[in-house]
Amino acid sequence: MTNISSTSASDTSARPFCDPATTLIRIPEMEAITGYKRPTIYKRLKDDPTFPKPVPLSNSKARGAPVAWVLAEVQTWVRQRIALRKVAAQ
Repeated sequence: MTNISSTSASDTSARPFCDPATTLIRIPEMEAITGYKRPTIYKRLKDDPTFPKPVPLSNSKARGAPVAWVLAEVQTWVRQRIALRKVAAQ
């Protein structure tokens, strides 16, 4: 009989360490973290100077060229939004 063990998604010992300052995330993760869909993310980039800027993943300047965001910058932006909520509530 074979014993099959599985690790759950919450088991942090099974995941490799990722430094948020050097971890790049793509649009699906941005959508999950910010709660925005792709069009709103790109609108925020244009209209909100505090919104995290993407990192180009190629030398192409063409529309649709691959980009990613630095996880730490996105997390910082989310924390700032939470802090603004707390200030507005006072």
